[in-house]
Amino acid sequence: MSNKSLGIAFIGAGEISILHGRAVREIPDAHLVGLWNRTESRAIERAEEEGCRRFATPEELVNDPEVDAVIICTNLETHLEYAELAMKAGKDVLVEKPLCGTVAEVEQMKKTALETGKICMPGHNMIHEASLQRAKKLIENGDLGNVVSCYVLYNIYHDEQRASTLPGVVRQLLTHHLYTLMYLVGRPVRAQAFKTTRNHLQPDHEDLTMVNLELESGALGHLCASFAADDLSPGPWTFTVKVIGSAGTTHYTYNDWVEVKKGISHSHTYTAYQDTITNEVRQFVELCRAREGEPSSTLDDAVWAQKSLEAIEKSIAEGITADIK
Repeated sequence: MSNKSLGIAFIGAGEISILHGRAVREIPDAHLVGLWNRTESRAIERAEEEGCRRFATPEELVNDPEVDAVIICTNLETHLEYAELAMKAGKDVLVEKPLCGTVAEVEQMKKTALETGKICMPGHNMIHEASLQRAKKLIENGDLGNVVSCYVLYNIYHDEQRASTLPGVVRQLLTHHLYTLMYLVGRPVRAQAFKTTRNHLQPDHEDLTMVNLELESGALGHLCASFAADDLSPGPWTFTVKVIGSAGTTHYTYNDWVEVKKGISHSHTYTAYQDTITNEVRQFVELCRAREGEPSSTLDDAVWAQKSLEAIEKSIAEGITADIK
């Protein structure tokens, strides 16, 4: 392992790059070399905020010898293009979620990673949370007995202006739910899902979806993703993960750490969210420096999450229970 600090660059300078910038500053073994963004004014602004270089093109960025690794923070439709550009230039990559729009694109990204020998780590940040890692250990050790059910619930209101800039909650949020569920209790094999719009004006941007899943183990899962309303109850399901077993239960919630200031997308700052990004980037840096091991959530997990997402969309469109295969 080299003692040299890992040089990181961002392709894309949107809101998520702010969280990645904070993460890099927290990691002694890494530093931000620079960034590129399609909109030049935004690139100038973010480069000044980070005190880093601004690259003129993504090609200039990936070919710079000071850049060892790249974090892809662009829109979903360009993830494969920029990840392949970076890997073929000899750079390891961390790609924001969801990796791609189709299963075939995720499989192509995996193929390129294997051909180039570069690390391609999915940006599955939610599992980089100490409480969920502790839960996974309990489950794997059998301390909870047989897993009976798993719940991943998200209820955080997004105002009309913010919601209109995002796809509906199926595409925007459910990838988080799916890889988190798989990390804890294994893969789903069948899905039954519904979506609706309850509190926003654009019917093509659904603000609520609920999904029931059958898992390989025979256990059941339930996912809820909502921009429609905050949960204002005493024990809110803001972002909540619960696993119930025959001999015990685990529970994790954002609401244990809340700051009374506006977050990027939320009316409050949920402290644990930044920590999941920081821990994710820390693991990426460790993998890049050690050149061994694999991320907590792999490209194979990303493929299955995308297959599950497409089965959910099929279930919604056709009113059926859809197999995941």
